[in-house]
Amino acid sequence: MNKETKLRIHNITAKAALKFGSEVWVLKKREEQCLEAAQMKFLRHLLELTKLDKEKNQCIRKKMGAQNIVKEIKQYQEKWLQHVQRMDANRIPKQALQYQRKGRRNIGRPRKRWRDQLHLEG
Repeated sequence: MNKETKLRIHNITAKAALKFGSEVWVLKKREEQCLEAAQMKFLRHLLELTKLDKEKNQCIRKKMGAQNIVKEIKQYQEKWLQHVQRMDANRIPKQALQYQRKGRRNIGRPRKRWRDQLHLEG
């Protein structure tokens, strides 16, 4: 099987499985590392390389013409945010995005929120 066919199969199956439901994920560093590791495992398998071959991730992505999965997910999240912002005010996703909780905050460090993640990066 040639490289283009293998990459198409990767994009249809593996990448779709990794990105499923990712528009509302809060990506922490550990999850980003796991996603990148899974993608690289797929790509190494397609090229029939092992970690012992000491091939850098950037070189493997360049050979396969693949983009970093975390960057793709973040672009997907930005696209989803723009889609939700265009929705009517009575739609549930828009209401959830604009929801402001009443009451006091919990003690301690605030949890990482999806909305904060998008605004810090952009």
